[in-house]
Amino acid sequence: MSVLVTGGAGYIGSHAVKLLRDAGREVVVVDNLYRGHKAAIPEDVPFYEGSLQDGDVLTELFEEEEITEVLHFAALAYVGESVQDPLWYYENNVNGSLTLFSAMAAAGVKKLVFSSTCATYGEPDTLPIVETLPQQPINPYGHSKLMVERILRDLVASDPEWSVTALRYFNVAGCAEDGHLGEDHQPETHLIPLVLQAALGNRDSITIFGSDYDTPDGTCIRDYIHVEDLGRAHLLALEHLVPGDYQYFNLGIGRGFSVKEVIDSVQRVTGKEIRVEMGDRRPGDPPTLYADAGKIRDAFGWSPKFTELDDIVRTAANWFESHPEGYGD
Repeated sequence: MSVLVTGGAGYIGSHAVKLLRDAGREVVVVDNLYRGHKAAIPEDVPFYEGSLQDGDVLTELFEEEEITEVLHFAALAYVGESVQDPLWYYENNVNGSLTLFSAMAAAGVKKLVFSSTCATYGEPDTLPIVETLPQQPINPYGHSKLMVERILRDLVASDPEWSVTALRYFNVAGCAEDGHLGEDHQPETHLIPLVLQAALGNRDSITIFGSDYDTPDGTCIRDYIHVEDLGRAHLLALEHLVPGDYQYFNLGIGRGFSVKEVIDSVQRVTGKEIRVEMGDRRPGDPPTLYADAGKIRDAFGWSPKFTELDDIVRTAANWFESHPEGYGD
């Protein structure tokens, strides 16, 4: 009996695979390797290379493997890219999910944890962000994830054998505490890796986009959740799936750190000075976003292990320092 991890060669998916294996679970991975890395998957884990839009790959997978549950991470996830090419995002994120759900239904596999996002909330009027706030995305990426959430709601309403949980992430950060897995995106858009690249000499400088926001130091504030804390929440979500129920939870640590605080943290952890340049604000960047994660704490007993920024950054710095070329593929 195995858990299928879609996007299991990616940053978040590969960490989830590791945690599942550490917990004694059998795992199967499907990934098209567009932004994932084969090196991030243990050699003895069954791996199917292909897109979720390829129904033949999924049919073969469900016929060959004894899948009982699915963790669905596979998606395109760059906001700016989604604005430039929305059709690509809807085709990949929505159509790929539909093909997956159809293959699951045909195979009688109806247990799913879905990787959603705080981007479905758009620009909330109040903070912290709670699950009852309206979901009003402001970009195609957020819209594509919300569409999948709505599909899943309808699926559960139509068939009580389905049990689904959607986890709405805030800013995922850090690397495996044991140093074996990391974060290797091409192109890289996440703040902590970008600042680490500047600290380690792989980037000339880091740009702060806007320093006049209504925040204590003028820069944007975001909620950073460690990738292993996020992975542990997925394992708990699998254990607490309820037939005929659609559940949804925020995943964050409940506090935010500013861009300047992230830069200062990287300098403390690495002992390196970082050249900082100032840029204009980016359209659509809210001043402050952070989660209220009380719902998942009360429901599953989940709480983050990593709550201090330096501790999160240190796990990332360990991996970047020991893997200057990333996964090397």
